[in-house]
Amino acid sequence: MILATRRACQPTRSGWQREMAEAVRSPRELVTALGLDPSLIEGAARAARLFRLRVPWSYVRRMRRGDPRDPLLRQVLPLDVERESHPGFRADPLGERAATTAPSLLQKYRGRALLLATSACAVHCRYCFRREFPYAEHAAAPRWREALAQIERDGRIEEVILSGGDPLSLSDGRLAALTQALGRIAHVRRLRVHTRLPIVLPSRVDAGLAAWLSGLKWPVVVVVHANHANEIDGEVRAACAALRAAGATLLNQSVLLRGVNDDAAALAELSERLFEAGVLPYYLHLLDRVRGTAHFEVDEQRARSIAGELAARLPGYLVPRLVREIAGAAAKAPLPPRFAT
Repeated sequence: MILATRRACQPTRSGWQREMAEAVRSPRELVTALGLDPSLIEGAARAARLFRLRVPWSYVRRMRRGDPRDPLLRQVLPLDVERESHPGFRADPLGERAATTAPSLLQKYRGRALLLATSACAVHCRYCFRREFPYAEHAAAPRWREALAQIERDGRIEEVILSGGDPLSLSDGRLAALTQALGRIAHVRRLRVHTRLPIVLPSRVDAGLAAWLSGLKWPVVVVVHANHANEIDGEVRAACAALRAAGATLLNQSVLLRGVNDDAAALAELSERLFEAGVLPYYLHLLDRVRGTAHFEVDEQRARSIAGELAARLPGYLVPRLVREIAGAAAKAPLPPRFAT
């Protein structure tokens, strides 16, 4: 009876929260579900001890069965090569600890502050540059007070970027509490949300989230993160339409990843699919050199050639800017495309 009463007192999870809770966390489960070679399991389990596997079933269902080279699978399946050491790959490739001005708050660029709203994410991308970030010291609601105080003290901050983890893994109520507090800071003029959830868990974009977005006082930019056209299905298009209807401007940032999208044709198809979903391509990042990700790296000269071929295929508004982020720099460094002669 006591147990039943406790259950009755617990808040009811919405559909997207159940999907997050039921995400695949076992390499064996993922390999088996996709009909892959069982020999992958042992190495994946070793790599997952360094950086855990997590991927929603809605994303898994977009993967090709029996194909270990599927571009969506490669983004999430742990591999033994992640345990190898490579020169130049380190825990904090972007110098984020040095850019921390308060718990949960990074100030890398003039006029902007990045608030780590949470450590939680619906998917653990194997190339994640924050895979070794010390979230225990940051990214929790009790630390927001210090971050908000720093934003209020610094009148130069005009734009706040919600990041994480993934800020949309917070409940609507916690998002509202955070943005209400930001709304009391007069010099904050814009809000940006960096999120992968509309791509990997489109059910997150529900009526409650739309109501939160549409009620915000600022212009809002939602930057989603898709790397391959196969990520964009009907549910993702519906989620993007709902975000636009709530007043958000939608941009996409991708990471150039070997074996996933290091091909102008694949990137062109991604841009076309994004545009059909009402999302403009924004950035194409070179890999941030965090430990365990060397197998994803595309060298700069090849990246510039791919960018040149992409620019020759598409109108300018569909061509993302190829950039590299450099620790301590005043802005992301654009890399000029190299055109075939």
